[in-house]
Amino acid sequence: MEAGADGLHVDIMDGHFVPNLTMGPDILRAVRAAVPNAYLSVHLMVMRPDLYAPQFIAAGADTVLIHVESPCDLAATLKSIRELGKRAGLTLNPETPVTALRGYAALLDEVLVMTVHPGFGGQAFLEHGVEKIAALAEWLPELDISVDGGINADTGARCAAAGANVLLAGSSLYHADDMRDAIAAMRWQAESARKS
Repeated sequence: MEAGADGLHVDIMDGHFVPNLTMGPDILRAVRAAVPNAYLSVHLMVMRPDLYAPQFIAAGADTVLIHVESPCDLAATLKSIRELGKRAGLTLNPETPVTALRGYAALLDEVLVMTVHPGFGGQAFLEHGVEKIAALAEWLPELDISVDGGINADTGARCAAAGANVLLAGSSLYHADDMRDAIAAMRWQAESARKS
């Protein structure tokens, strides 16, 4: 946050929906305590986001993103997130078409486009995500469109030009010589791309 990020994106994985296993609500609660003013976006890559969303909201999440591919009642889960006063979003895996969002638009504050296969960091950016972002921006221009996976200054600018307004970057920032400079450069390139 001191390097100039707008917020923190926290990936939650259950070892079932994706093969990796990460953290639970207690870790998010510790993050909230450590950076009380940070915006916390929580991405639930779990089999039953309907059961876990309330726990992560209680732990400090500001936005909860669930997968459209999750085996639960998506509409009810999105409604419950909003009823708890938080922003709700759906996430699309790389193979999932934009049409999978039909019927949910009125319940969404954000759509997350995955430009890698969820579960592990450091993967290469999947180019067809840019087309998906452009389709979403045309269809649902009032929603925030976030993008995650292989995001750096170059890929971030291409996604921003297509319509993304939230860039979720991990490896490119954590491996940068100076994270503040990397965030500033990414922001400048993305804002320039959106204007043009």
